[in-house]
Amino acid sequence: MFKKILIANRGEIAVRIIRACREMNIATVAVYSEADADSLPVHLADEKICIGPGPSKDSYFNIPNIVSAALITGAEAIHPGYGFLSENASFAEVCAACGIKFIGPSPDAIERMGDKATARETMQKAKVPIVPGSDGILANETEALRVAGRIGYPVVVKATAGGGGRGIRVVEDEEELVRVLKVAQAEAAASFGNADVYLEKYIRDMRHIEVQVLFDEHGHGIHLGERECSLQTVRHQKVVEEAPSATLTPALRRRIGEAAVRAAKAVGYANAGTVEFIFTPDENFYFMEMNTRIQVEHPVTEAVTGIDLVRWQIRIAAGEALTLHQKEIVWNGHSIECRVTAQDPQKGFAPAAGTLSQVRFPGGLGVRVDTQIYGGYTVPPFYDSNLAKVIVWAPDRTEAIARMRRCLQEFEIEGSPTNIPFLQRILEDERYIENAVSTAFLPRLMEEAGLAI
Repeated sequence: MFKKILIANRGEIAVRIIRACREMNIATVAVYSEADADSLPVHLADEKICIGPGPSKDSYFNIPNIVSAALITGAEAIHPGYGFLSENASFAEVCAACGIKFIGPSPDAIERMGDKATARETMQKAKVPIVPGSDGILANETEALRVAGRIGYPVVVKATAGGGGRGIRVVEDEEELVRVLKVAQAEAAASFGNADVYLEKYIRDMRHIEVQVLFDEHGHGIHLGERECSLQTVRHQKVVEEAPSATLTPALRRRIGEAAVRAAKAVGYANAGTVEFIFTPDENFYFMEMNTRIQVEHPVTEAVTGIDLVRWQIRIAAGEALTLHQKEIVWNGHSIECRVTAQDPQKGFAPAAGTLSQVRFPGGLGVRVDTQIYGGYTVPPFYDSNLAKVIVWAPDRTEAIARMRRCLQEFEIEGSPTNIPFLQRILEDERYIENAVSTAFLPRLMEEAGLAI
């Protein structure tokens, strides 16, 4: 087992990894930007090294500085968390070249799943259902129009290197496709350094279902069930997640889980990963993409399975065999996660930086709060607006909803506007309570509330 791990991330996921390491008696190194000098991970880690100024391109994306920090401190492994360099194959390759273990899949698996067009082709060969669309990267406008004409409008233009809901454009007709295509390519080049895009059929009223997989480096792998992630903004940012999905029957859970395992096996995957699917009203499902890292919403899976995913990430990276078997996995009760952000719903969910004068967290039976904030903490302007994740567990979904509503009432943050009032609106909506939702639900709710989307 490793004696020391460097966490190449910040915020609540860095805190989460530090806590797992401490329970495993592993020393930790926190790297931080100048803007995060007083952050909770810096206070909690055994060692800390500043890797650059506030902007993430100068710090959390600075591969030479991060690797140097690992070498200087004698860290044997690097945990990338999520976001930043977590799905960067070049970073994983540099780590390997420097004799540092990357806690995640191989560079090859990252590349094959990171390029969405390549991933589609791989899934097709593995007999994992895929959404009708282009066979690969679109060569030009003529090909885009031909594919769209074949599969029918609406279609969605996607960046092959996209992620986190970015690089996606829904198109309703030929005229719009011609207009959007070049814009989408330019946005992809600016955001991901790769202008390639591909086309898929856009499915209305779909659900977003993702499956957690866990594979060791010896070829053994399982799935840990699904998460319902359909509550997303128009920009495809997840807001509320659940496990298990109240929509899937045991038979569907088995089928979609087996498909996720096939998907991971197809790329020789090792470590924790998430296979994301589109789930249609007629109960068909199609591969969407694979996230080759730990997910923001991983706690709901932990809550219903009792399995510590971050601990298993570390054990697998250390070469240990996965001792869990599919037949042993059971799902107990229901879990919901709400993402609390420093955003003002009345101002188009604009991010808000500033000092938090007071913070009060909810608590009680079945309540978990993953966060980096505290009273007096200053929210930097350089990063995403996530302040905390509130996770509840209860014997069933009805009780979980009631528990989450109580938690949101208890949660208090002074010094910054938050999205808590909007989260409360979601949890009180009858459509949500009755599980009558899709990816169109949240944009519709925002429109009904007169909120800019």
